Amino acid sequence: MMDPTTDNGPAGDTGPNGDKGSDQTPRDARASLEALRAEISKAVVGQDPAVTGLVVALLCRGHVLLEGVPGVAKTLLVRALAASLELDTKRVQFTPDLMPSDVTGSLVYDARTTEFSFQPGPVFTNLLLADEINRTPPKTQSSLLEAMEERQVTVDGTPRPLPEPFLVAATQNPVEYEGTYPLPEAQLDRFLLKLTVPLPSRQDEIDVLTRHAEGFNPRDLRAAGVRPVAGPADLEAARAAVAKTAISPEITAYVVDVCRATRDSPSLTLGVSPRGATALLSTARAWAWLTGRDYVIPDDVKALALPTLRHRVQLRPEAEMEGVTADSVIKSILAHVPVPR
Repeated sequence: MMDPTTDNGPAGDTGPNGDKGSDQTPRDARASLEALRAEISKAVVGQDPAVTGLVVALLCRGHVLLEGVPGVAKTLLVRALAASLELDTKRVQFTPDLMPSDVTGSLVYDARTTEFSFQPGPVFTNLLLADEINRTPPKTQSSLLEAMEERQVTVDGTPRPLPEPFLVAATQNPVEYEGTYPLPEAQLDRFLLKLTVPLPSRQDEIDVLTRHAEGFNPRDLRAAGVRPVAGPADLEAARAAVAKTAISPEITAYVVDVCRATRDSPSLTLGVSPRGATALLSTARAWAWLTGRDYVIPDDVKALALPTLRHRVQLRPEAEMEGVTADSVIKSILAHVPVPR
């Protein structure tokens, strides 16, 4: 299986590209996104798959759910991404008392004009960090559904479009369930990718401690040398190039077969929907372009299957008790579904 963290695409020295106009070429855009991955690594050590997933989500106009235990740099990862992009960003700490209007905005009465005016909430940004999203009740969680799917917010019957690009990067803790509200399937399905952020290896942890001993301050990314290396022009050019990446009928059929196999799995009560199949085709296409190809191969599908599908399936209780995981089921399906030649 292809490793989505491998640098197979063209490399190059790249500086800030936010001021490039519509003449931005696909090669320049790819180099900018490769530089983006390198820039994030100045602040975050050993989380290359998560960094790659965030770049893929940007290319696909999708949203990302980051899951990991406390202290593995989930929030720092998103902040480093924001610092590496010339995009507006806002952060919301999700808590049990957070209200929907605290996210979307609300109508505010102006005593001077005796009229109500709309005060935009933090969702009106390019990159929204929804920190610990599962600590807020479903009512507030659902306030993001329209924003994530329709890219607009409706308040008092008036739809208000969100900026472009718009990406939600949400974090959650997988082990501490007290005082949390699990995301419903309908909201999980709105996330393009679910990325696991594991504990670092021994050497990576040594590197982390060495950086801190040398004065690294995670609250001051500019002092760590993180600079904007990509902007809206790069994303626009990259997305246009991804849209031209060829997909053969055989690859489309392979994606469908993989997703349909999840619906027949005895370990699952819920398989991947057609929306999930579309998401897998989209992420495989973006990964193919990032690696320097203008066509999709089966390995691209395999490389993005786990992060794209793991949150779209539901295990049977008896399978979960036996230690079966969503990842293990998907890996088994990938091993058994015939690969097109």
